[in-house]
Amino acid sequence: MRRLLSALIATFALLALTGCGYNDFQRLDEQVKASWAEVLSQYQRRADLIPNIVNTVKGEANFEQETLTRVIEARSRATAIQVTPELLNNPEALQKFQAAQGELSGALSRLLVVTENYPNLKANQGFQDLRVQLEGTENRITVARNRYIKAVTDYNVLARSFPSNLTAMVMGYAVKPSFTVANEAAISTAPVVDFGGKAASK
Repeated sequence: MRRLLSALIATFALLALTGCGYNDFQRLDEQVKASWAEVLSQYQRRADLIPNIVNTVKGEANFEQETLTRVIEARSRATAIQVTPELLNNPEALQKFQAAQGELSGALSRLLVVTENYPNLKANQGFQDLRVQLEGTENRITVARNRYIKAVTDYNVLARSFPSNLTAMVMGYAVKPSFTVANEAAISTAPVVDFGGKAASK
C-alpha cells in the first residue's frame, strides 16, 4: 500500500512539475536580464557622448556655465550609481537609478535647447553630428526601456498567476520592480533634442 501511495505521489509530483512554470521562470528571467543589459548599454552610450558634447560647447564664448555644469554633475551622479544584479530586485535602488538617469535627460535637453541661442554652435558640423547621435541614442534608450518593461511584465504575470505563483513562492521568485514615472506618457517619448522651428519656438 505504501509503495502504491509513493508511486501515486511521485506521479502527481511529476505531472505538477510539467505545469509549474519553472522553465518559464528561467526563460523570462533571462529575457529580463538581457533587456536590462540593453538598457544599460544605451545609457552608457549616452554617457560616453556627453564629454564630447561638453567639450564642443565649452569652446563657445560666454556659453551658460550653469547649464553646462548641470549636465556634468548629472552625468557624474548617473554614472556613480553601482549597477549590480541586485538592482533589478530592489525597487528603491531602481527608483534611485531612474531618478539619476531622468535628471541627466533633463539636463541634456536643457543644454541642447540653450544651444539654439548660439549661431556658431548651430553651424558647427561636429556639434550637429553629436546632436544627431544623441537623438538616436535617446530613441534607442526608449526602445530598450520599453522592451525591459515588457519583459518584467511577462515575468510578473507568471509570478502572480496560478499555479505558477505556487512555484514562485516555493522557489523565491519575487515580483520584479519596473520603470515608473510620474507622467506615464514620458515612458514612450524620448527627450526632445530637435532644434527645428517648432522646438525653438517653445
